[in-house]
Amino acid sequence: MRTTTAPETVAELIARQWGDHRPGLKHENGVLTHHRTAQEAAARAALLVDLMPPGAEPHLGVLLDNTPEFPFWLGAAALAGAAVAGINPTRRGPELARDILHTDCRILITERTHLPLLRGLDLPGVRVLVTGTEEYEALLAPYAAAKPGEAALRAPAPDSRLLLYFTSGSTGAPKAAICTQGRLAAAGAALARQFTVTPDDVHYICMPLFHGNAVIADWLPALVGGAPVALRRRFSASAFLDDVRAYGATYFTYVGRAVQYLLATEPRPDDRAHTLRLGFGTEAGAVDAARFAERFGVRLVEGYGATEGGASVQRTPDTPPGALGRAGAGDDLAVIDPATGAECPPAVLAPDGRLLNGSAAIGELVNRGRSLFEGYWRNPDAEADRTRDGWYWTGDLFFRDEAGFLYFAGRTDDRLRVDSENLAAAMIENILARWTDAAAVAVYAVPDEVAGDQVMAALALREGTAFDPSAFETFLSLQPDLGTKMAPRYVRIVEAMPTTATNKIHRVSLRRDGFRCADPVWHRSPTGAYSRLDAPALTTLLAAYEAQGRTDLLTS
Repeated sequence: MRTTTAPETVAELIARQWGDHRPGLKHENGVLTHHRTAQEAAARAALLVDLMPPGAEPHLGVLLDNTPEFPFWLGAAALAGAAVAGINPTRRGPELARDILHTDCRILITERTHLPLLRGLDLPGVRVLVTGTEEYEALLAPYAAAKPGEAALRAPAPDSRLLLYFTSGSTGAPKAAICTQGRLAAAGAALARQFTVTPDDVHYICMPLFHGNAVIADWLPALVGGAPVALRRRFSASAFLDDVRAYGATYFTYVGRAVQYLLATEPRPDDRAHTLRLGFGTEAGAVDAARFAERFGVRLVEGYGATEGGASVQRTPDTPPGALGRAGAGDDLAVIDPATGAECPPAVLAPDGRLLNGSAAIGELVNRGRSLFEGYWRNPDAEADRTRDGWYWTGDLFFRDEAGFLYFAGRTDDRLRVDSENLAAAMIENILARWTDAAAVAVYAVPDEVAGDQVMAALALREGTAFDPSAFETFLSLQPDLGTKMAPRYVRIVEAMPTTATNKIHRVSLRRDGFRCADPVWHRSPTGAYSRLDAPALTTLLAAYEAQGRTDLLTS
């Protein structure tokens, strides 16, 4: 029988599934009960205890699509007192190896489809287990009778690390945010209460489980509420409604442009014939949220909260359109001008919602109260920067209206968020700088038509060269560490980089100009080909921005 006692650990949530023979996990090959999922997690926990080298950090990397093995290993880590590092399969080459080694993973769980990503990587001391193979099944077989709580590397406790999930900052490589079992269990319980999750719900997980959104906002509240989860290996807009109907899904989460992709599918007469009641996520945009509700009859709830847990914004019934809500309970959130440390004045909004005093009202969102931030793995400099002056600095730009409602306004200078992925401009610059025709490179964010950012690069070319789009496309395709979302959507060719008085690249002016400038700008199509952004193409592009109400961001 399921207890209503608030969980203290995720291990407790896994153990609660034992003996519950209702559906617990739905996937493309069938349905498993809650009991069976707990049994599979217990078997992997016992295997993990035997495979982990003595004295090693109890960390394992998981490089998988959304297959049943992913939640099995999340549960196994919780039971064993270990931590999962979610490995992003869009990373490449040395950067992928760095993620695995930086988090001290001695075991890496992957599948056949991702083995080519590991080819040629130097991963000393890392044992790779390939799911779905005879060798893997033979390793698991002796542990089939294991039960939750029988095997652990360390006794699970509220302060036990469970996730080391990567999040990008303004510079350098991605940082692994530490998430403990206690914080994650509490987050799952809070969302289960907020959305009244019951065993009659079905949580559809179509966002990647290596990302905090799917684990914290989808998998965990389902565990707390006793609801089954349904897995989609990778997000598919065309298969979304068919999956929802097949699984009887009632709830899903989204990030980035997922909602836009769903709206781009061909309308069908039965678009409202489904069981969905709610979607929860970030970056849908007010316009598309309204279109989604009108077309599919499903309310989207926008939220704000990073994997780090340093600040949260909670939506209330009186939250105005475009706003995310007010500070969560116990948070003392302020919008701060990073240059002065002073609080920014309230936003002045036009009747149509446009921000009229962006230069004064926009600042970095800071939590001056208690913070749930638990640090970054082996990155004290990043921790110190995040918590300077005793405050938690989110790295995100916001503005606040007179009533205290908070509005998201973008990322701080060198951060980009492209289709739900946080990217660091410096990393992309380092790659583009390899192009022999480039004398100088600057990478920065320009607004996406709907939400988040797109990558724009300014290139100053070596004397005697001209921009060759085909050569540039070939160059990009040959870079092993260029992630799938790093390629610049816009390329601006400048005679010389604008610089400050101290000879630093003047990024503010580049961002302010965006792609509306006198210099030649090239635009990347979905196929990867670059074409000149001439006047007709620019007019079409600006119309797309205007339709989403984002033209104010282009001139901020």
